[in-house]
Amino acid sequence: MTVTTSGQPADTDEAAADVLLVEDRGPVRVLTLNRPDKLNALNTALTRALSTALSAAEDDGEVRAVVLTGAGRGFCAGADLSEFSTLTPDEPDAVLERAALTARLQTQMQRMGTPVVSAVRGAAVGGGAGLAIGADMAIAGTDLKFGYPELRHSIVPALVMTGLQRHLGRKLAFELISTGRLLSASEAAAHGLVNRVVEPDQVVEAALGTAERWAAVEPRAIHAAKDLFYRVADLPTEAAMRAGQDVNALMRGFRR
Repeated sequence: MTVTTSGQPADTDEAAADVLLVEDRGPVRVLTLNRPDKLNALNTALTRALSTALSAAEDDGEVRAVVLTGAGRGFCAGADLSEFSTLTPDEPDAVLERAALTARLQTQMQRMGTPVVSAVRGAAVGGGAGLAIGADMAIAGTDLKFGYPELRHSIVPALVMTGLQRHLGRKLAFELISTGRLLSASEAAAHGLVNRVVEPDQVVEAALGTAERWAAVEPRAIHAAKDLFYRVADLPTEAAMRAGQDVNALMRGFRR
C-alpha cells in the first residue's frame, strides 16, 4: 500500500511519485519518507501525507506499532526550502496552514496510543531532527548527522524548539540551535536522543525488532502506558501519582 500526493496537480513531478511509502509487516506498519533525491525534505505534500498516514495507523486496529524511516542515504533534511518562496507574508493563509500542519506533525507521534520508533540514518536536521526524536524511541545509524542548522539560512527553528528543549538540557539545546553544530550518532546516544546505534544498513531491522516487541504486548496496556508516560511528564508529583493510581486500577482488566 502506498500514500501518494493527492491534491497535487496531475502534471507535476511530485504527483508522479509516491512521497510516502506504507508497508505492513504483520502488525507493524512501516512508513518511509520517499523523496530521496531531496534527502526526504518535508514539503507540504509529504508533511500532509505523513500526518494522514500516522492517523490511519492509529485508527487501524490491526496495527500494533509503527516504524518511521527515510528512503535513500538520509532520514530527513527538514523543511523543503524551495517552498519558502510562496510562504511569505503576502500569503498569510498558506503560511498559517503550513505552520499548523507542521506543528501538529511534530507532536503527533507522542499523542498517538500506538507506539512509534524512528529508524534514522544520515541527515536528521531541522524538522527531520524533530521527527526523529518525536517518536517514542529512536534507532540511529553510525552515519547520523543530527542538528538544527536553520539559523544558517536566517530561519528560526520555531516549531521544533519545544521538542528539543524537552529532550536536552538548555545549554546544549541552545548551542545546537544557535550555532548549527551537528551531533554524531555517538553524541546523540550519549545525550539520550537515540536509544541504540547500529550500522546504517541495519537501522530498519533494528527498529522492526523494537516494534515487534511492542506488538506482542496487549494493545490496551501499551496504549495506557504510553498515555500515562507523557501525561505525568508535565504534571506535579502528586497529580502524576493520582494519574498513576487511576491507570493502576484500570489495568486490572488488561490481563489476558
